[in-house]
Amino acid sequence: MTKTNIKYLDRKFAIPKLITNSEKFLIVSGLAGSAKDIGHLTRESPNVFLFGGAMGGALSTSLGLALSKPCQKILCVSGDGDILMSLGSLATIGSCKIKNLLIICIDNESYLETGNQKSHTANGINLDKIASGCGLLTKNVVTKQDLKEASLLINNFFEGPLLINLKVNSSPPPNYSRNFNAYQEQTKFRSYVKKI
Repeated sequence: MTKTNIKYLDRKFAIPKLITNSEKFLIVSGLAGSAKDIGHLTRESPNVFLFGGAMGGALSTSLGLALSKPCQKILCVSGDGDILMSLGSLATIGSCKIKNLLIICIDNESYLETGNQKSHTANGINLDKIASGCGLLTKNVVTKQDLKEASLLINNFFEGPLLINLKVNSSPPPNYSRNFNAYQEQTKFRSYVKKI
């Protein structure tokens, strides 16, 4: 399915509808658009870690966090490009049966971080089918009705692992200027995680 076949959702509309209570999760976000989406939504609250300059790291970091904090709900929000770079992590998440991990893939069918080139999902690669093949529960979100159903899954979270593949159009993420001081961000997040 490509963007020419269907009108996808606007990320600035869809993400706040999906994540209505960000405080109930430890959140790890991939870089570029997803970092702006989550930074804007949460104002980089202490329960949030935003990646910057390390494409492909959000899934494996979320996996480690989920394993080390099994009583906490972990939310990984990342783009299709980031997840495509870490498909092995999906297989590990599925084989470990990480019950406290929810993944939202913001699939805009492009590598926003490196210049908006088409990603493999623009050519028919289906991340929710890959995740399903790895043993994850999946939900593909294309319509507003899908969005309502996925929001119920997230807000009544469950036992995972679950991947929600949110298909979004090419609209830009929110205009959000995030903190790029990696030391400050990791210290803030680590301090929060140690307290819970």
